[in-house]
Amino acid sequence: MEEARLLITCPDRPGIVAAVSGFLYAHGANITDLQQYSTDPEGGTFFMRLAFTTPHLDLSRPALERAFQDVVASRFQMEWRLAYASERKRVAILVSKPAHALLELLWRYRVGELSMDLRMVISNHPHHQEEVERFGIPYHHVPVEKGRKEDAEERILALLEEERVELVVLARYMQILSPGFVARYPMRIINIHHSFLPAFAGADPYRQAHERGVKIIGATAHYVTEELDAGPIIEQDVVRVSHRHSVAEMRRLGRELERTVLARAVRWHLEDRILVHGNKTVVFV
Repeated sequence: MEEARLLITCPDRPGIVAAVSGFLYAHGANITDLQQYSTDPEGGTFFMRLAFTTPHLDLSRPALERAFQDVVASRFQMEWRLAYASERKRVAILVSKPAHALLELLWRYRVGELSMDLRMVISNHPHHQEEVERFGIPYHHVPVEKGRKEDAEERILALLEEERVELVVLARYMQILSPGFVARYPMRIINIHHSFLPAFAGADPYRQAHERGVKIIGATAHYVTEELDAGPIIEQDVVRVSHRHSVAEMRRLGRELERTVLARAVRWHLEDRILVHGNKTVVFV
């Protein structure tokens, strides 16, 4: 028996849930979870995530998908995809010197909280090799030399393609990816950063925030697009601070938020809980 996840986007109209659930029931599937959302029940866009098990499925996977397209999807003008929990997504992590987000992902992977096939860690610095290899994960040092960034990206892309990577996670990778790189993995690159942008851009944002007297700091995880730090947001979190917090304390709180926010975003992607609509996401949790 296997768990499958069906994600659907289509124009909203009556009968969608009945058609999908009826189709699955007719072919021996058992629905275990169903979540839905509509931007407007009259002329809006409908989103659904449906999880089901296959104890008595009467069709092969390819046959089930063809039948769903012919019987249901075409009728409701659906964009849809079907994923299987047993087929863990192949993942690569890119990181620079800060290690907090990387180590959080590695630990959650080790204890089974992130169901992924972690193929490698790539860094423009050699600092984390011993720690990463202790987890049994290959580590690739790809330096980004001045004036040769394109060469570094080509090397990284070659590594990703060699391992058929499906998701790239930027765990504080402090390099801006080129539009050509991003285009290879549309809505399959996840980034994490502090939530001071665009107010406190540049060097030492926590010191800038401290000097400004901010009362809330946060972290944002989003998909990467060509526009810097402007892709669809997956998850955010905040913590309150006051005049009593030093710059160092604010940095520590920021690192804690970045670790947990990134881990949640990655888990939701791995579990097929995210649908992208324009520059927004619908996240079923």
